[in-house]
Amino acid sequence: MKKSLSAVLALALTMGALTACGGSGSTADTTTAANDGAEASEAAGTVDIDKLTVAFVPSKDPDEIVTATEPLKGMLQEELAGLGYNVKEVDITVGTNYEAVGEALSAGTADVGLIPGGTYVMYDDGAEVILTATRNGLTKDSDNAADWNDGQPDPFTDEQVTYYRALILAGPSEKGQELADKVNSGEELTWEDLDSATWAVMSTTSPAGYIYPSIWLQDNYGKAITDLSNVVTSDSYGSTMARLASGQIDVMVSYADVRNDYEDQWNSEYGRDGSIWEEVEVIGVTPGIYNDTVSVSKNSPIMDDDFKAALQQAFINIGNTEEGKEVISIYSHNGYQIAQDSDYDNERKAQEIIRSMNE
Repeated sequence: MKKSLSAVLALALTMGALTACGGSGSTADTTTAANDGAEASEAAGTVDIDKLTVAFVPSKDPDEIVTATEPLKGMLQEELAGLGYNVKEVDITVGTNYEAVGEALSAGTADVGLIPGGTYVMYDDGAEVILTATRNGLTKDSDNAADWNDGQPDPFTDEQVTYYRALILAGPSEKGQELADKVNSGEELTWEDLDSATWAVMSTTSPAGYIYPSIWLQDNYGKAITDLSNVVTSDSYGSTMARLASGQIDVMVSYADVRNDYEDQWNSEYGRDGSIWEEVEVIGVTPGIYNDTVSVSKNSPIMDDDFKAALQQAFINIGNTEEGKEVISIYSHNGYQIAQDSDYDNERKAQEIIRSMNE
């Protein structure tokens, strides 16, 4: 049974509204933070922080994220120490879904969140963006889906970009290949073509996994994801790719470099004989999506303007080292630059479009 898109988003907005919200204030006296978990050590000239909690969204397998980001704990402690903050413990968590991380930031139970722009604007009452990620561009960047389907890998370039695309991908199932063959022959897909397939999407605040594919459907067919007859929601792109490989689904939506990330697993874990570049083909391309954020909680007891500035510099420094790049590459990040709230105005417009689809 189809759900109303407006109802889904209303629920998400309600959850955001129910969490605590408030502003983050600066203080000239660092001992003020001591009452909220940070103690100033005047003799050492540093501020002691018992624990810094950093939350990640589950865009990949949670265990994989936790393992890959383990070195980030020491890197953050080292960088922040050089900036006057003695962080005794860094706790890295992965949310059960995108909304869980947004809610944790709003509630102040997470101090820092690495979240997509779509999740940020949904929870910006309780979260504040401090950085945006940069990433390497891809050799393919065409609006035309067939241009992505040459059967060859799509390596990264050295060019740093502040956006990425979402792709609508067809798998090796009979229906998936039927759709891909039609696109590759230059034919236009009909709504009936798409509606006859089984789709997998991510949570409603995922830019590549829901929001921008919804806009693609609206722009091309005047429809929404909730209008599709057969849709399942996945908890990670890894589980989605496994479903695509097994033929449980025909179509998935994802960030543009997902085939790079799962090239090896396609054969070694998912049991496919053919190359992912031959068996997973693009049938739709969205406009560019502004990159992921590093956001902080407006309600974290340890967060003030000075600490936000230190976190900005710490993440930038980490992204400027080879060791740091290796860690943050789990999210296809290559570095960070200072961000401001207005950078994500297009994400707000995207969500307004989605909210108006079924009105």
